[in-house]
Amino acid sequence: MKIVHLANHAQNVGNGIVNMMVDLACMQARAGHEVTVATSGGGFEPLFARYGVRHVELRQSKTPWRVPAMLAGMRRLVAQTQPDVVHAHMMTGALMARLCTARRRFALVTTVHNEFQKSATVMGVGDCVVAVSDAVAASMAARGIPAAKLAVVRNGTIGTPRFAVDSGGRPDVAEGDSSAEAQPASVLPAVMRPSIVTVAGMYERKGIADLLRAFAMLCGQTHRAVQPTLYLVGDGPDRARMEALAQALGVADRAHFTGFMANPRAWLAQADVFVLASHREPGGLVLSEAREAGCAIVATNVDGNPEMLDRGEAGRLVPASDPAALAVAIGGLIDDTAARHALAARAREHLDVFSVTRVCTDYLALYERTLEARRAGRARGAGARATAAASDGAARGTASARGVVR
Repeated sequence: MKIVHLANHAQNVGNGIVNMMVDLACMQARAGHEVTVATSGGGFEPLFARYGVRHVELRQSKTPWRVPAMLAGMRRLVAQTQPDVVHAHMMTGALMARLCTARRRFALVTTVHNEFQKSATVMGVGDCVVAVSDAVAASMAARGIPAAKLAVVRNGTIGTPRFAVDSGGRPDVAEGDSSAEAQPASVLPAVMRPSIVTVAGMYERKGIADLLRAFAMLCGQTHRAVQPTLYLVGDGPDRARMEALAQALGVADRAHFTGFMANPRAWLAQADVFVLASHREPGGLVLSEAREAGCAIVATNVDGNPEMLDRGEAGRLVPASDPAALAVAIGGLIDDTAARHALAARAREHLDVFSVTRVCTDYLALYERTLEARRAGRARGAGARATAAASDGAARGTASARGVVR
């Protein structure tokens, strides 16, 4: 198939939407398909080149005055690539693909990554609307997206080309490739144990403030011979505010903000407990990464988190926005070595469902079904038009025979 992926950018900044698109495009190209990625640019172009994915620049912006130029660019892209499938991962691309031509031959597939955004309803313009979890699918159905258009493909990162290493354990990257910052898991950071690790953008919805408050509660408990240390791997607009909160809570000396790491596996390998405290999380890629690393996981019981953790079998689930419950779950695992090891072992079971190969296979099957449905729809439409034309012609002939002039 000829496949075009659309996203606003291809920057290597920890954006889960972009990372998922990059993995999918590379795996589809590896499977022999002709794949084009159209974005405003970023750091993944060398990786695309190694996998035979063509990257083209296509500016995508929410600014109204740019719309005519964006639609013209989309029309040129369609004319050049003649795609069978256009796969839009963000709202702007979905609208561009839907509006660029009145009579399109390609199937439009959209993936709803951030269902909690009001604009996510726009993704319903696709012929097939893919949700990254059952929870997201249910939410989109409640918004009026027909069940016949909805499908679920859960995210997965195991085997990602973004973290590929060669046989010597070194990052398998081209010289000057900024897409990787790929640190092999054997190169471990120096951490203090017991260690609590989160990998998350510094945004309010990621529950960083809740985690800091839970950590302060743990640090206030005196029964441990050694107090835990918290590592916050990530960056974002709320980082300064979170650092200030750590100071106010009196835990700044034990809460370390590491900044963004493109490959967090070295930190996951050193985590006694991994925590994802999000308020909203449709299908967090990091839970797949944490399971692969064999982490004992604590996560909030929201959106797609239960599905990513086998409904609580592969990690402990706690209510969102509840620092006290978070502290109890984390502290219980720190204090109970056997329970922590058992949960870590359970996290590594049944990981085949989180492979990028499975994600690729599922999407290709959806593409085929969507294309088949579109072809059948066009055939029915052509048949209906032919029948209507024949009926109209017959009516005109009858009227003419009767001497009626129209």
